[in-house]
Amino acid sequence: MSNTTAQIRDLLGREADDLLTYTAKGFPKSALHLPGPDFVSDIVADSDRSPTVLRNFQTILGNGRLGGTGYVSILPVDQGIEHSAGASFAPEPIYFDSANIVKLAIEGGCNAVASTLGVLGSVSRKYAHKIPFIVKINHNELLTFPNHFDQVLFGTVKEAYEMGAAAVGATIYFGSDESTRQIVEISHAFAQAHELGMATVLWCYLRNPAFKTKDKDYHVSADLTGQANHLGVTIEADIIKQKLPENNGGYEALNMGNSSYGKFDKRIYTDLASDHPIDLCRYQVANCYMGRAPLINSGGASSGDGDLAEAVRTAVINKRAGGMGLISGRKAFQRPMADGVKLLNLIQDIYLDGSVTVA
Repeated sequence: MSNTTAQIRDLLGREADDLLTYTAKGFPKSALHLPGPDFVSDIVADSDRSPTVLRNFQTILGNGRLGGTGYVSILPVDQGIEHSAGASFAPEPIYFDSANIVKLAIEGGCNAVASTLGVLGSVSRKYAHKIPFIVKINHNELLTFPNHFDQVLFGTVKEAYEMGAAAVGATIYFGSDESTRQIVEISHAFAQAHELGMATVLWCYLRNPAFKTKDKDYHVSADLTGQANHLGVTIEADIIKQKLPENNGGYEALNMGNSSYGKFDKRIYTDLASDHPIDLCRYQVANCYMGRAPLINSGGASSGDGDLAEAVRTAVINKRAGGMGLISGRKAFQRPMADGVKLLNLIQDIYLDGSVTVA
């Protein structure tokens, strides 16, 4: 057993044997389009994407410590808008300087850095040729009083293209009152990005107070997030970013009593997935055209001492479910840079470890 494998098992604790040896139910791995060195040539090249999009996608897959494996580790820092700069950067104030965000991604061996038009534009001439940029073009800001939740455009696809970005990113709050407008806006933006040769990354998030009941928060249910993924790939997102599922049965719960919501089949819960975290995540992958559009899961909030264990658990579940990697921000930048680099490298080590296989 290598030192890396031993560290992974130690951080997984009592879940180690279950997560590392589990055989997935529902969708067999043979049915998936899995990440690999030739993913762009073997999978993406079958699509309507132009050679320039393929090149930019390959540029992302070829960079950093995971370059050439088909897996990705991406640093996302848009929290200065999404969660406010003071709240996000107070734990480590060096990240008020946009250059340090990009430096963390480079020193951390990431495939790409995802951030705002302002952050990346402020240092684009220094860094756009050194690490692939993913320019996030819409955001939810928390300065309006009272706070509300709506993703609005802060930048344009053309601005991302002109700074040398490899991809554009955007969020849609599926299930919200504003989702129809957001779907139309981002569908048009992604079409323009593809015309200009850039890849597209979609944050497929759910947002509706009805999704959170007294018993569970179905914003992280496999069935609802899976459908959000399916809507995301419909507007030709090349990579889907999604929260790791924590439960299932969102459709079923929202159809209790006299309520009627969406359509579902109980075989989603009995045949296509179990309650095991790897099966829940695999259902998300399946809804991305069985992996033709790869799934990356988000790293979540920083919890301090538990960050390493949480990051390792998420990465193991994502990889074993058939996902392409992790996009982890707060756990990395809300600590000293050297410690952030170590956390990013540990995540990457899981995707480099041949003993962590697809379930």
